[in-house]
Amino acid sequence: MKETKALNGTGVAIITPFDVTGRPDILALRKLVDHLAENNINNIVVLGTTGESVTLSEPEQRLVVETVVEQNAGRCAVTVGMGGNNTAALEQKMKSFDFTGIDGILSVSPYYNKPTQEGIFRHYEVLGNAAPRPILLYNVPGRTGSNMLADTTLRIAEECKNIAGIKEASGNMEQIMNIIRNKPKNFLVISGDDALTLPILAAGGDGVISVVANALPKLFSTMVNYCMQNRYQDALPMHNAMLEFTRLMFADGNPGGIKAALKVLGITDEYVRLPLVNVRPEIFKAIEHETNQLKHYNLKD
Repeated sequence: MKETKALNGTGVAIITPFDVTGRPDILALRKLVDHLAENNINNIVVLGTTGESVTLSEPEQRLVVETVVEQNAGRCAVTVGMGGNNTAALEQKMKSFDFTGIDGILSVSPYYNKPTQEGIFRHYEVLGNAAPRPILLYNVPGRTGSNMLADTTLRIAEECKNIAGIKEASGNMEQIMNIIRNKPKNFLVISGDDALTLPILAAGGDGVISVVANALPKLFSTMVNYCMQNRYQDALPMHNAMLEFTRLMFADGNPGGIKAALKVLGITDEYVRLPLVNVRPEIFKAIEHETNQLKHYNLKD
C-alpha cells in the first residue's frame, strides 16, 4: 500500500463555488484552496457530497479537480471522491481517470440498491484491485440507506488491497470504537461528523474530513492538532465554541450552510444547484452571527 500519512489529520470536504449563472466559479475555488492550504489543512477532498459532485457534469468535474490540484501546488494532500452503486462502472473509471496530483480516493459505500454486507465487501474488493491510489472507505448510512458494519469494515481492511482507512459517519460511537480497537495498525479511522471529531480522536481516531473547516480551517485544524498531541484541555474549548456553528451548518442542509458562512467571510458566494436551495434568511442570520464570532477566536499558539 502507498504511504497514507498525508490522509490523516484535518481534511476538508471542499465545496464547489458557483457564480450567478450557475457555472463553477474557478476564481472563487482558487481563493478557497489558498484559504485552506494557508491555514494548516492536511487534506483537501474534492468531488464529495459537500462539493455537489452529483450535479456536476464530467467536464465540470475534471475542471474542478484540475483547478484544485493546480492551485494547491502540493501544499496539501488531495483526495478525490469516486463512489457509486455500479461497481463495474467505477472499476473502469478508476482505471481510466487521470490521478496526477491526487493522493487518495474517497469511495462511498454503495447507495440506493442497498447491498448486503457481502456485496459491500465484494464491491471494495474490486475497487481495491483497480485503484492506483489508496482508498478511504466512506460509511454514511444517513445518505446511502445502509450501514457498513464494523465486522465488514475490518474484513475489508484485512483482506482487500489498497484500502487506507475509513471515513466513518454512522454517528455510532460504539461501532467506531469497535473498528478502532480491532483495526490493522496502519488502517486510518477518520471522523465524518464534525461534532464527533474530538470524541473520535480521543478514542484513538486519526483525523477528520470536515465541512466546518471550509470556513474555519485554522481553528478546526488547531483543535485537531491539539487532540493528536493529547492536549484535550486545550482542544475542548474550541470544540465547544464551534458546536452551535456546526449545528447551523446542517440546519438547512449541506452545503447550503457552509456556503452561507463562506459568503459572510467574503470567500465565495452561496449559490447551490437544484435540488438544493439556499438556507432560510433566519438561518443565514444565525450563521452570520456565529461566523463573525468565531473568526475572531483567540488562538494562543
